[in-house]
Amino acid sequence: MTDKLPTVRGTLTPNRPMADLSWLRVGGAADWLFQPADADDLADFLRDLDPGIPVMPIGVCSNMIIRDGGIRGVVVRMGRGFNDIKTNSDGTVVAGAAALDAHVARKAAQAGVDLVFLRTIPGAIGGAVKMNAGCYGVYMADVFVSASGITREGKAITLNADQLGFSYRSSTVPAGVIITSVTMKAPTGEPDVLEAKMQNALDAREKSQPTKERSCGSTFRNPAGFSSTGKADDVHDLKAWKVIDDAGLRGARVGGAQMSEMHSNFMINTGDATAADLEQLGEEVRKKVYENAQIQLEWEIMRVGEFAKE
Repeated sequence: MTDKLPTVRGTLTPNRPMADLSWLRVGGAADWLFQPADADDLADFLRDLDPGIPVMPIGVCSNMIIRDGGIRGVVVRMGRGFNDIKTNSDGTVVAGAAALDAHVARKAAQAGVDLVFLRTIPGAIGGAVKMNAGCYGVYMADVFVSASGITREGKAITLNADQLGFSYRSSTVPAGVIITSVTMKAPTGEPDVLEAKMQNALDAREKSQPTKERSCGSTFRNPAGFSSTGKADDVHDLKAWKVIDDAGLRGARVGGAQMSEMHSNFMINTGDATAADLEQLGEEVRKKVYENAQIQLEWEIMRVGEFAKE
């Protein structure tokens, strides 16, 4: 595989352990980790890479379990060349895919742009688009204007909201496309008022979520509601934590993995969990919730890579 990789201006690292890049601190090695210098470097690499070699973009892995067997092919992780944040007086903000959600919220607030909902969301803007991240009733889809990206063939493209098909906690980024920057537009407001809103949100989160633990936030999506006809709809009044509690699973453990005592929809690594522990615990929670309430919980955390060989 070494001979098949193009020359780059960024950094290519073989057999790169992924655990230290993951918020949960688990996961095996990637065959290769590519950290492109800029968008042109990324485009050239993708254009010249053997199309048979798989490519997986990651952000800060704040919503991802990397399995113990690692990831085959090339993992792309963008850094300094992709974290600029530009604000405009009309409420438009352009952020690189690697810009952290919290940093975008703070810089936008300083410019009088209300992206407060991003302040308490872990992760980077590229991932926020992928997962249609949201908080307190506001989602990325509500502020999204467009995204720049690079295709698997190395071509620059621009995506609009219709092409991304935003829905609850998800979007349909076209296969092979790596998002490089995002343009958003939000209401304007007084910077000091926006700063106060962000601090209130942080204070509320501290009281209800295990923010100091190794966690990816919500483990499962809130279940869809049901209309009068009995068909599933997009109402999410029923909360995942409630059905987990009702099944007696607050604090449940597998190895070093635990459903938090503080918030039962938060899965945490208590210190020595493996990816297998985390995923097994999640599957056991799904099974027991279904047995108890006939509700099929859906993972919000992505699980990627290969299982460890026995």
